[in-house]
Amino acid sequence: MKPIGEIIKEKPWVGWVLFFGTMVIVFLLGLLASTIVERRAEAVFAYTPQVEHEQWEPRLEVWGMNFPRQYETYLQTADTTFESKYYGARKIDMLAEYPELVLLWAGYAFSMDYRQGRGHMHAVDDVRQTLRIGSPLKPEENMQPGTCWTCKSPDVPRLMKEMGIAEFYASTVSELGPEVVNPIGCADCHDAKTMQLQITRPGLIEAFQRQGKDVAKATHQEMRSLVCAQCHVEYYFKGEGKYLTFPWDKGFSMEDMEAYYDEINFSDWTHKLSRAPMIKAQHPDYEIFRFGVHYDRGVSCADCHMPYKSQGGVKFTNHHIQSPLNDVANTCGVCHREDAAKMVQNVYQRQDALHQTRTLLEETLAKAHIEAKYAWDNGAKESQMMRALKLIRGAQWRWDYVAASHGASFHAPFESARVIGLGLEMAQEARIEITRVMAGMGYADPIPMPDISTKAKAQEFIGLDMKTLNAKKKVFLETAVPQWLKEAQEREAQYPTKNI
Repeated sequence: MKPIGEIIKEKPWVGWVLFFGTMVIVFLLGLLASTIVERRAEAVFAYTPQVEHEQWEPRLEVWGMNFPRQYETYLQTADTTFESKYYGARKIDMLAEYPELVLLWAGYAFSMDYRQGRGHMHAVDDVRQTLRIGSPLKPEENMQPGTCWTCKSPDVPRLMKEMGIAEFYASTVSELGPEVVNPIGCADCHDAKTMQLQITRPGLIEAFQRQGKDVAKATHQEMRSLVCAQCHVEYYFKGEGKYLTFPWDKGFSMEDMEAYYDEINFSDWTHKLSRAPMIKAQHPDYEIFRFGVHYDRGVSCADCHMPYKSQGGVKFTNHHIQSPLNDVANTCGVCHREDAAKMVQNVYQRQDALHQTRTLLEETLAKAHIEAKYAWDNGAKESQMMRALKLIRGAQWRWDYVAASHGASFHAPFESARVIGLGLEMAQEARIEITRVMAGMGYADPIPMPDISTKAKAQEFIGLDMKTLNAKKKVFLETAVPQWLKEAQEREAQYPTKNI
């Protein structure tokens, strides 16, 4: 092979080709180097603080000055247009969708109003608008405790620090109304200086301490679920001070928590129709999630509900907290290679199956409560009804344990189906037991069932005066809430921030 020099002498144009080729390569390498430097500079600037603020700064927009990408994506949680086959982000009147729920919660505030939450950005507003908080204009009328605010706002850890934890719980929703105004945000989960994930609600820390575990030793991946588990869990209000407590002392299963409640003889309320001592499940999402394959494989809540996102040279966690079904490519698609439509179909199949049996359990429980009322009205004695009431309590706890959870049919479909199946068996046993009681008193005819085909009819049957309740709520929203917001604006104007 001839040397390159001889080739160039024989064919001068080859030299020009090499020259221009080298220039192009040098230009492209320079462009690549410039892009890398630019992206690195962009990444550095993205995480360079612009302002200083206190740890308990509750305002999202202040944290957003330092982390604009996370802030911008979080603001998208205000959008409630996404709708899947079951629920999504829109507000849904669950009592109108499922009138049997009115009977299941007869004598409890949920029978007045139960709507699907619209997401973190709407948490505070949804509390203000619900009938369940009582009458803030007349606190003596069943005003709910301040504990109800616990998971709704970054104002809460600030107030717990200022007031004391027990004092916060022992107050009322109305007393804290002017203080709790900011929606769930940065201060709920992050350290202001390091931005490391942290637990700001004492209930989770205390629950693990009673189990001999130190949350501070959790890994970063574990924390990506535990910050969610501060709120997405089962809990109850303990004692006169309404101290928020997780019933995990015996374990995380449905049976473990039921055993805990039974041991302390706890009930949230006595059912108005059946007189059964009832447990109201909250939203045991973390507990059910622990029984699913994703938890077993080390997947965190954030992996599916807050997937990573790239923008320019910056990789960050997408804070648009939402259903993974609204972003399948970046959630399910990270690990699974199936077609997106196929994966959504698989989720719906699990939801359909559980929804069918769960609805059947709801209908069976409603009948059991009605039949128990009929037995009481016709002279049944407590000694005769004890077994039926225990079965009703157990059956409804099993139903609510799954129904109150967000995404149970996906997080742990087999565990959820098991629990609903056990509840259905107990509800049927309760009805059989009531039939025996009635037969023993000489009643052989079928117990008549009222028309509860609509929310209004069901509420009328259990004796609720919804016209008066809604009128009171209207006055509250037009008077108390504007005053709360005015007081909050005046207070927040005094919060210190410092430009860097």
